[in-house]
Formats: sequence, C-alpha cells, structure tokens
Amino acid sequence: MSAAPAPFPWDAVLGYCLNRLRWSPESFWRATPRELAVALGDVAASAPPTRAELAMLMRAHPDAPACA
Repeated sequence: MSAAPAPFPWDAVLGYCLNRLRWSPESFWRATPRELAVALGDVAASAPPTRAELAMLMRAHPDAPACA
C-alpha cells in the first residue's frame, strides 16, 4: 500500500505568485500548469545560502540600529 500524495499547496503557491512575483489574482488563475511550473522552477531548484554567503550578505546589508 502506498501513501496518498500530499495535497497541492495552493495557499503557498498563491502567496508566492501574488507577493513575490507580483502577479495579479487574474494572472494567477489564468496561468496554465506549465506556466506555474516555470514560474516556480527557480524556487524548487534554489538552495539556501551557505554560511559564508549569509555572512557576506549580512556584512553588505547590516541591520539599521534601533531608534532610541
């Protein structure tokens, strides 16, 4: 007996497309499965930054000091 596949993460995909890709709701719902796959391809293939990359980014973009 095989496990049932996980349900499609509609909320996460919708949030990514609307917030990160700046798609309109109409663009999202008109997108074909192939268009969604291409749009999300970089997300699925990207790896988190290494410690060295994160340290470099933190040096390049330090947090602003808190207002007193």
